[in-house]
Amino acid sequence: MAYIDAYTAAKLKEKLTYEPSQLGKLYKSKKNEYQLKSVEHNLVDDLLREGWEEYGKPLKTKTRLRKKKEFSTKFEDDIWCQLYDLDFRHLNFSNDFKLPFGKSKSDKKQIDVVAINDDSILLVECKSAKKPTKPPSYKSEFEGLPQRLNGFRKSLEQMFGKGKKIKYIFATRNIKLDRLSTDVERLTKTGSFFYNDNTFDYVNSLIQKYKNVAHYQFHALLFRGQEISKSPIEVPAIEGKMGGKTYYLFSIEPHLLLKMGFILHRTRVNDAEMPTYQRLLVPSRLKGISRFVQDGGYFPNSIIINFSTQNRRLNFEANSRGKDSNSRSGVLKIPNAYAIAYIIDGQHRVYGYASTDYKETNTIPVVAFKDLESTEQLEIFMDINQNQKAVSPTLRITLEEDLYWSSDRVDSRMKALRSSIIQGLGSSISGSLFNKISIGEDKAILSANPFANALSKSGLLPQAKVNSYVGDTSTSLYNIKNQNVDKEMSKTRDSIIAFINYCYQFVEDNFPEIYKSDKNFVISNRGTYAFICLIGSINSYESQIGNVDPSTKADVRFNKIEKYLKVLFNEITQLSEHEKQKLLNMLGAGADIAWLRSFQSIIHNKFKSFEPLELIDWKERQSKELQETGRRLGTEIEKNIKHHVIKTLKTIFCDNWDLEIGSIQRDCEKRAKEQSEKLYKEGLGRKDIPWTDQFFITDYKKIIEKYWTKKPDGDIDDFKTFEKIFSIDAGYGFNSKSEKIKWLSFFNSYRNNWAHEGTKEQGLNIEEVEFLKSIHTALDI
Repeated sequence: MAYIDAYTAAKLKEKLTYEPSQLGKLYKSKKNEYQLKSVEHNLVDDLLREGWEEYGKPLKTKTRLRKKKEFSTKFEDDIWCQLYDLDFRHLNFSNDFKLPFGKSKSDKKQIDVVAINDDSILLVECKSAKKPTKPPSYKSEFEGLPQRLNGFRKSLEQMFGKGKKIKYIFATRNIKLDRLSTDVERLTKTGSFFYNDNTFDYVNSLIQKYKNVAHYQFHALLFRGQEISKSPIEVPAIEGKMGGKTYYLFSIEPHLLLKMGFILHRTRVNDAEMPTYQRLLVPSRLKGISRFVQDGGYFPNSIIINFSTQNRRLNFEANSRGKDSNSRSGVLKIPNAYAIAYIIDGQHRVYGYASTDYKETNTIPVVAFKDLESTEQLEIFMDINQNQKAVSPTLRITLEEDLYWSSDRVDSRMKALRSSIIQGLGSSISGSLFNKISIGEDKAILSANPFANALSKSGLLPQAKVNSYVGDTSTSLYNIKNQNVDKEMSKTRDSIIAFINYCYQFVEDNFPEIYKSDKNFVISNRGTYAFICLIGSINSYESQIGNVDPSTKADVRFNKIEKYLKVLFNEITQLSEHEKQKLLNMLGAGADIAWLRSFQSIIHNKFKSFEPLELIDWKERQSKELQETGRRLGTEIEKNIKHHVIKTLKTIFCDNWDLEIGSIQRDCEKRAKEQSEKLYKEGLGRKDIPWTDQFFITDYKKIIEKYWTKKPDGDIDDFKTFEKIFSIDAGYGFNSKSEKIKWLSFFNSYRNNWAHEGTKEQGLNIEEVEFLKSIHTALDI
């Protein structure tokens, strides 16, 4: 007995089309953000009042009108177009496709997008909101879904026959429905697929990068683990062992591996997966490989994969083992299922075959492991790629969570914790930073690197070196005394993510003009470093006065620092345009630190007791009077060193003094020549620079060390050795030669601060100027 009558089935089929020209027109229409129509001239005024607008040149008898699509309509159209781009060529053109799921007339459900190909039928329900919105409860809808899906399947099998895989997709845009929520758990238990903003963006990136072969990865994403065919794929193979792991060597046709394969792209859509590490394909490289294969080229190196068998058995029927080898030959029976073969290395080669005439006739060599641990796959990927194309800094930061979470080294675990926090901030759909941080292969307006730098310097996490914590760890949110490391890391990650999200949400809610501006102090890479370090320094202050500790909940912690943020952003809104631009236009590596110190200064002006040591130090380095004093002292010290070094060398070696320091002289002459050329090219004319003006402090130090106690032949009145002139007790010990001239190394580092104004924390602080005074006095200048 038919589940639906023939008339109903026919009417439903009429709402679908597979006619190429009609699909092309629909695609073009749905891609447009406007509805378009041409109407008689006398109808224009009424339609203008309904929100339509004229566009283009009027026709002879008609006027062209357009109207921006409703947000929900545009979302449905975007999904439709995405599926068309994925080679689905049998789709709905009507928006009233009501599919029966029961025998009652009321047992029908409107489906927003229907897409059919040779293998599958997709039913997509779309939910959207203009702005990011908290989701309603879908409890009743998802609890009734199993019954509806059973009815849908029966209806579709009557219309299209049995054999096609049917997948129900719940697609959302701007709905803050967390993948770990109870509702999504209810949805996925039915075998349905949750298609959120992350998924949409990922599929778009697949279409852009993989072009007409993106559908392989897309089907693997939807039908992961489901059978392609009940019959396993049988290939001759060799079984061996390497590094304690069993592996198989075999050859296989690319079209089979394309269907079974899955690539763990490091994108938000795969956040629930094991460590995901792969970069997206480079389209130009993929095109080149396809052309190479089509022209008869081939690759002799193997594809590296891992079979993730789970409940499916990988069966190797072995022949007897030869006496000369530990390997054995046989037949490998591979379950024919979607996403069973994770491609660790060689995705370009595999996908390069997809659009060629050889994908079903060539075979490609494969090295296949079985059920590797997640970190083992990642380590293989890193080992293979470290000497090939460099892993990008963003991808490297993203991978650190999986590489180092269980490391024996404390500093490596802190890297993993920073990585996990960054990914949590960027992928949490309910947070203000959702989709704003570049994670793995997902590009966004903010880089991961400033977050990593800020988290390491903010005090929110302890700093570590190898297996020891360094510096003050008392104000961090990580309890270094907790012996349950994994639990402490997870707790700290969740606490810091929640705390930072509260801070960003505060700015978004209360100072939207700052948060949303093109150039701003928060949503920018410089702003990232400054803002997170700022809230870290405020947290440290609140910890020191006893208001918070590592166990304080995120909302309570935020409540303690909210008043400081109010002061900061109220002050920023009152800055003159000139003052704002002065900060915004700062360039160079020191700009983010300058922003941080400016933020701290604003808060200090209101809350005097908030004065971090680094802020005090920074203020001293900005003091013109202090810098002038330091520069004067340093210049006089350097002149004195030069005078005594050259005078002493001449006294010891007479006219041969320069030959004694030949290598240093040659370096100085080279610098002098380069400086002359530079001045000439800058239009300042020819100017000969004496080579003796090009000594570095390190040159003086080498000379002093080499001739430390050297004396001239014969007695010379009032002669002083280098030891006598340059031995200065600067508090670093005074026993050995190296201790007596250690001050020269410190002097050299301080010299960079007064000689190069572009240094990160430019200038000298009071302690450093006092040091210069002590050296100045000791040299009796």
